[in-house]
Amino acid sequence: MFDIKWIRANAEAFDVAVSRRKGVSVRSSDLLAIDDRRREIIGRLNEAQERRNALSKQIGQAKAQKDEARAAELMSEVARLKDFIPQGEADERAVEAELHAALSTIPNLVLDDVPVGTDESDNVEYFGRNGSAETASKVRPAKPSFAFAPKEHYEVGVAARQMDFETAAKLSGSRFVVLKGQIARLERALGQFMLDLHTTEHGYLEVQPPLLVRDEALFGTNQLPKFEEDLFFTPHGDSRLALIPTAEVPLTNMVREAIMAEDELPLRMTALTPCFRSEAGSAGRDTRGMLRQHQFNKVEMVSITTPETSLDEHERMLDCAEAVLRKLGLHYRVMNLCTGDIGFGARRTYDLEVWLPGQNTYREISSVSVCGDFQARRMEARYRPAGEKQAPRYVHTLNGSGTAVGRCLIAVLENYQQEDGSVAIPDVLQPYMGGLTAIGGN
Repeated sequence: MFDIKWIRANAEAFDVAVSRRKGVSVRSSDLLAIDDRRREIIGRLNEAQERRNALSKQIGQAKAQKDEARAAELMSEVARLKDFIPQGEADERAVEAELHAALSTIPNLVLDDVPVGTDESDNVEYFGRNGSAETASKVRPAKPSFAFAPKEHYEVGVAARQMDFETAAKLSGSRFVVLKGQIARLERALGQFMLDLHTTEHGYLEVQPPLLVRDEALFGTNQLPKFEEDLFFTPHGDSRLALIPTAEVPLTNMVREAIMAEDELPLRMTALTPCFRSEAGSAGRDTRGMLRQHQFNKVEMVSITTPETSLDEHERMLDCAEAVLRKLGLHYRVMNLCTGDIGFGARRTYDLEVWLPGQNTYREISSVSVCGDFQARRMEARYRPAGEKQAPRYVHTLNGSGTAVGRCLIAVLENYQQEDGSVAIPDVLQPYMGGLTAIGGN
């Protein structure tokens, strides 16, 4: 969300920055024209209110002087102003709403180091601030090799009779799955492992947030108004609630309309929750298996920081997400998303893409984004810098998957599959699996 005063003072810089965004045609002149109308209405309204106050004093003076004719004349003008002012206030509310709507649909401005491009083919592999392909290869697990043709995850799961899409379709329709037995336990183990890792080693506070949220929360983390069609809503009294598309929504909004002390930051939170998405616009994509589901579990990380520390926090959060894949022994790469692929609220996004041998390709398993003060302005989330005379400033927000549990399950099933149909259990998951070293098999 942008401050129209900032756009007015930095019109040229705004136009240059927003032009880097794919499909965004708005320019500062469009927004300032609305603001000019707003200012004009406010000016006329203020003049009318000042005139009414002045006339009220003059009416009192005329009556005190027993000049009834003058008092009547002045009262007639006051009556006309009383008719004008409510209309002026209505006009002000209307143009304020128009300006707010226009500003709320403009995506965040990306950082200068974000690659310019039109789609995912222009994303650039990222090896860290001072890294290289060589150093990355030393810390990222290698691709597995197979003496047989590796299967896709759903072939492994269906063969084991522990991944049931037919029953899920009877219950709920397409893009749902029923997990059973040891694969269901493996999915649960993955989520618990990620939570334990982030809370005990990475300093995140575990939170169990509500799964239903108000429109205001969705607006704060920029799901509304742009992505309304991707949400599931349910009536709630005279309004509605939405099932969360990601725990980013409730976690980030925990600081909405708040002023924190600087020494409370950074605030780091994590949650394992179900997530719900209608997948609008993805018809025909990933229809087989459980890559793109209406309901899935995900471990989310959220950080609330000062402006000075948010970029360092972005690198830290990326490392926390990478640690999950490193400990699981899953080969992956990191992509710096280009201007044509980056999300609406992000200033920069790193995608972690895990290797899926059954598909013979990389697939996204985590997105880690820094949003600057974009969401904070929508939420009115601020902090008070150290020092009594400092005015409150907007916080910076960050979010990242740590990681998508269902997609991590897919990666484990494909990377650890054995020729006999069994799946080896990564060492770090064995304590969560009762000591099992493998599941399934002939």
